[in-house]
Amino acid sequence: MAEQVWPLRLTVAPYVFLACVTAVTVLIKRDRLGSLAVDLVLCALIGLWMLGMFTLRPAKRTDHRWIGVFIAGFVLLLAVLVVRDPWFGFLTPAGYFYTFILLPWPIELVGVGAVAVLAGYAQSYAIPKTDAIGLLVTAAVIGVNVVGMCLASWLGRRSDVLSRQRQEAVDALTETNRRLEDTLAENAVLHGQLLTQAREAGVIDERQRMAREIHDTLAQGLTGIVAQLQAAETAEDWRRYVTNAIGLARESLTEARRSVHALRPQPLQSATLGDAIADVVRRWSALHGVDVQLTTTGSPRVLTPETESTLLRATQEALANVAKYAQATRVGVTLSYMEKKVAVDVRDDGAGFDPAGTRPSSEVGGYGLVAMRQRVEALNGTLEIESEPGFGTAISATVPLTGAGA
Repeated sequence: MAEQVWPLRLTVAPYVFLACVTAVTVLIKRDRLGSLAVDLVLCALIGLWMLGMFTLRPAKRTDHRWIGVFIAGFVLLLAVLVVRDPWFGFLTPAGYFYTFILLPWPIELVGVGAVAVLAGYAQSYAIPKTDAIGLLVTAAVIGVNVVGMCLASWLGRRSDVLSRQRQEAVDALTETNRRLEDTLAENAVLHGQLLTQAREAGVIDERQRMAREIHDTLAQGLTGIVAQLQAAETAEDWRRYVTNAIGLARESLTEARRSVHALRPQPLQSATLGDAIADVVRRWSALHGVDVQLTTTGSPRVLTPETESTLLRATQEALANVAKYAQATRVGVTLSYMEKKVAVDVRDDGAGFDPAGTRPSSEVGGYGLVAMRQRVEALNGTLEIESEPGFGTAISATVPLTGAGA
């Protein structure tokens, strides 16, 4: 039991009970001085025993062996007093206080039972014990005291166990709540970091998108314009080349505006992918004077806007590279609709190059291949490049079908 009950129940109440029964003894035995003297000596002994063994020794109150000796002596002296005079049974509450509070379980039951025997004996003091009925009644009174007080002891101990379990559960719940708060705080920090990373990733993705769009629109358009103007410098029919350059400038400006607003390429606004690629091939062939053969295999089907834009841009980039570097005389473009994917292949008979030596540099056109690969792989597709110096180049962009197209 908690230590705060010691000052009253253990250090004050026993002396009050002892003083009361001593006063009663003096009143009852004032005419029997010899017996009174013996009782007073016994009362003094039990009082000194409580004072010397418990009250004046606070450091010993948690020593179970010391407490066991103290309670055994107290019960023994109390037994002598009860046998002499039954009213000393009023001192048994002090014995209950000591045994209930100080003794550990299950030794507590022994101490409580011993005090209960004295209380029952005092209560049955007036019952004749010369016959069997008297002895049975005395035993019954003592038994009721022992069973009742031991049951009270067990219930009290059970209550202490339940209280301790509840406290442990509260402590565990408090610790769980504290850990949950810590986890929530960590999650808040991680959430903030994820938001920051998401914003950074979004910025990077947008930069890459704008870089690809600028390359596919402004860069290719400016390259074509420069090529047409250079041709106009030495051609007699220079007006045709200037007209082509103006047309390229207007187309590039329109596509640049559409790219800024993330709109679909102009050729796909009112045409299917096959028609858009055919238009790109026709205009490219007329502009550069190179024969292009377009072939479509499989059954055309509806594709997602992202798939169509990616394949169209891949075709434009491949043809732009042919115009800039290949010096080809023939080009073949194949659009293939397969069961679970669609592909665009661009082949030429030009100078070729070493794919392993290509670097992502705008100086050598490498960024165009990087942008093309980024577009295709963003849709879980693949980009394959086969080339060898002097033997032409083949570029194949394959994208899996999704949604209605699949």
